[in-house]
Amino acid sequence: MKDEVKLVFNGVLFALSLIAFLVLSTVCLVKSIKFDQNCGGYLKQTADANTPEIALERITLALDYIEAHDLTTGYTSILYRTEDENVEFWYKNIKACKAELENCLDGTQLEKSNVLMKVRESLTDNDSNGTSLTIPTGISRHPYNVLWAWIMWPLTTFLIISTLIFFIKLEDY
Repeated sequence: MKDEVKLVFNGVLFALSLIAFLVLSTVCLVKSIKFDQNCGGYLKQTADANTPEIALERITLALDYIEAHDLTTGYTSILYRTEDENVEFWYKNIKACKAELENCLDGTQLEKSNVLMKVRESLTDNDSNGTSLTIPTGISRHPYNVLWAWIMWPLTTFLIISTLIFFIKLEDY
């Protein structure tokens, strides 16, 4: 009887830790999707735009999201800072792109084309996988990256331990 109670208790701990992990992972995924829909997608459209007017419209939507969600300062990193995770630089660069687009609206076709190319180069990177947006890693969880880490690391550890204990006890039963 005592072993059955321990097994049930371990099963409940395993189930609760698994559910908590899945819920928090789903929240992170949803935040990432929302960022892509409300900011990343607009930045991609800005980089792909054929006219400064279209690019300006799209970059304005992205900046509205960035400013509304306080994605203007700090770093997305948790343990150490690297410049590819510098949110303030990323934000200022996008603001500068918007200013360039605003200033070229009355320019010649050549000036507009040059600004569009400059904006595209500022918003994208070329790597081994092709062209991708320049976005700091983990931006969808910013400015709460440290909080997410403090929640997810112990939860993941607890999930691993509870899983091991549950299946070891199950095997012994």
